[in-house]
Amino acid sequence: MELIEVSTPAHNKAFLEVNVSLNRDNPNYIRPLDKDVNDVFDQSKNKTFRFGEVTRWLLKQDDNYIGRIAAFTNKKYKNKGDDVPVGGIGFFDCINNQQAADMLFDVAKHWLMQKGMQAMDGPINFGERDRWWGLVIEGFQEPLYCMNYNPPYYQELFEVYGFRLFFNQVCLGMNPKQQMSAKVLERHAPFDKDPEFSVRCIEKKRLEKYAIDFAKVYNAAWAGHGGLKELKKEQVMLMFKKMKPVMDERIVWFAYHKDEPIAIFVNLPDLNQWFKYLDGKFDLLHKLKFLWVKKTKPCKKFTGLVFGIVPEFQGKGIDAFIIGEAYKDVMKPDFKYTEYEMQWIGDFNPKMLNVGLGLGDVFTSRKLATYRYLFDRTKEFHRHPILA
Repeated sequence: MELIEVSTPAHNKAFLEVNVSLNRDNPNYIRPLDKDVNDVFDQSKNKTFRFGEVTRWLLKQDDNYIGRIAAFTNKKYKNKGDDVPVGGIGFFDCINNQQAADMLFDVAKHWLMQKGMQAMDGPINFGERDRWWGLVIEGFQEPLYCMNYNPPYYQELFEVYGFRLFFNQVCLGMNPKQQMSAKVLERHAPFDKDPEFSVRCIEKKRLEKYAIDFAKVYNAAWAGHGGLKELKKEQVMLMFKKMKPVMDERIVWFAYHKDEPIAIFVNLPDLNQWFKYLDGKFDLLHKLKFLWVKKTKPCKKFTGLVFGIVPEFQGKGIDAFIIGEAYKDVMKPDFKYTEYEMQWIGDFNPKMLNVGLGLGDVFTSRKLATYRYLFDRTKEFHRHPILA
């Protein structure tokens, strides 16, 4: 077996293709868009390059590529309780062979040690946590858009090497048309009668106004947590413009108190229900095909991306208010979605898990894991601390 550092366009193509070849016989696999993976490693597209660096390797046996891995440093990557510098690995794929997996983990570990890291987390992303984060360990169904997918044996490859569970990532699913729980409806009622509180759906023709509102809630709720930076209105506008072609106004909700934004509940159609027909391509021809697929194959599933409440209204029932108002829309006869799945919530965040579990007849749709490997094997291992 031979390790090859990715350094040419041919290597880059192989880096994409090895993921496809190893999953070819899996009926639930959906090939990611090539551009979405390539953008992670493009300095002109990924702002994380301002704070770190990345390299990639392929593993070759005879004339076949049998594995891949990326390793990266990121000065902004910090978790609560970290007392050593932590690097990351991601985009791991490998045949079911521990020796092969060990070679990939070893080359990443040694590179990270040379960069001054004392631990590595994986599989994670060289960038935002809403993409390519975690190893699937339960619920091997079709992945959501930009969600990792892997065969079950990967868990053993990680754990035999010495990775330990840092935190679980829980995804929750439900039938959106089912009866809302009595507890949510009861907590929703007082706000429903108070004219100072309101919930509105986003309007594509007024994206700038909602970008300002989104930034206010996001910055109050998350900025500073886990290394997350404040978002400027311009950054949110860029995000909204990218989302606009697939955005459904009916599933993006904002809550207000006296016209001041206090909560956001952002969802999108599950894009993979359309992208699975594109075989990873998104050139002009495939963009046209996407428009045709989008028009002729209705998407029945929507997914939760962001749910947040400003601190002064947390714990006061605003979660039930915005969910209850959304439920009114969901129950209308022309609401087309029949499946719902929330993007992952870390098991270190019991408050958010409880919000999700309180929606009604909710189930764990899938579970992913973020692993950690300490380079000093004598150092005491700690899981991610529970958020208060």
